[in-house]
Amino acid sequence: MWEETQMKTIEGGVCAAQGFTAAGVHCGIRKNKTKRDLALIYSSVPANAAAVYTTNLVKGAPLLVTKKHIADGKAQAVICNSGNANTCNANGVEIAEQMSELLAKELKIKAEDVVVASTGVIGQPLDIAPIASGIPALVKGLGQHSEEAAEGIMTTDTKLKEIAVSFTAGGRECKIGGICKGSGMIHPNMATMLVFITTDCAISSEMLQKALSTDIANTFNMVSVDGDTSTNDMVTVLANGLAGNPEITKEGEDFAAFMQALNTVTVYLCRCIAGDGEGATKLLECKVSGAKTLQIAKTVAKSVICSSLTKAAMFGADANWGRVLCAIGYSGAPVDVNKIDVQFASKAGTILVCQNGAGVDFSEEEAKKILLEHEIEILIDLKSGNAASTAWGCDLTYDYVKINGDYRT
Repeated sequence: MWEETQMKTIEGGVCAAQGFTAAGVHCGIRKNKTKRDLALIYSSVPANAAAVYTTNLVKGAPLLVTKKHIADGKAQAVICNSGNANTCNANGVEIAEQMSELLAKELKIKAEDVVVASTGVIGQPLDIAPIASGIPALVKGLGQHSEEAAEGIMTTDTKLKEIAVSFTAGGRECKIGGICKGSGMIHPNMATMLVFITTDCAISSEMLQKALSTDIANTFNMVSVDGDTSTNDMVTVLANGLAGNPEITKEGEDFAAFMQALNTVTVYLCRCIAGDGEGATKLLECKVSGAKTLQIAKTVAKSVICSSLTKAAMFGADANWGRVLCAIGYSGAPVDVNKIDVQFASKAGTILVCQNGAGVDFSEEEAKKILLEHEIEILIDLKSGNAASTAWGCDLTYDYVKINGDYRT
């Protein structure tokens, strides 16, 4: 039986897995010359690929191109620019195809094996010239540079987001790592921000897609920063098989090991995204237990994490539990409000603020001390079953409005 102790966190991000290299350069899309704005991830051999995409009806041109490219379940490289979303542009698909072709020519691979992504301002034409001039340096710079690639995909993010873990499958050590960007317009449904994951585990395209689609339902789809679903959200996984394990083609012990490793990566990145929400000062984690069904638990957790009033209360370190109950009440989930318990927790302690749907005496001073911490847990017990779910978000601050008040400038 696979044991969790066989999995460990390692260095390297998307370059931790065998055969993967990365790079990031400033090509000129952004005015700030100190900011990388073009990123590349490359596998030395063709890889099996899987992806999930935004459900927003307005989709960025790169998503349309990527979807076509990996329809065969194969990819070998990922190119992503920041500073311009290449969305709602008449020639957007043409530009995305050109990005693929220019990179493919430089790498000597097929253009159809390139995943294309863009992030930034919507509705502004994307000039191919700086990308074309930047690709040779990008390819030349390939190496163990996961952090460069992570920086190259950032927009309003304030922190690099990357992780890697090792695990065992089929008696062989496998590695999986990821980078992502996401700070605003975070309210995914069947997809998320921009997330790129690499692994040297041998797993079929079909099982890779199954693993990813299953995982995101409980990870990236449970993150919300501001309630806005982006046009360019995408999660992509490349698996090149260089670890040498027997290929995973069905459910079983090895698939379970891969799923747990993937989940470790995605949960970490979820927390990074939520904690780095635009203007955020706190990471919020809403844990719902005692639900009759998993769907009820998810609905309640996400309703609370999306509540602007709850988020504002957390910013002010105000233990206003009524806002939590209010969010549960309008969630649409069939719950017995007279059974609900609510606690707030952090490394400073835990405090019960609501029991059986009613307020209890508690120390406001103690509650404030708990809510002044950077990471806050909102613990909700519905006391109606055994299902549980977790959602992630952040507080709502003055700076969120400032950032989005002049985003284009």
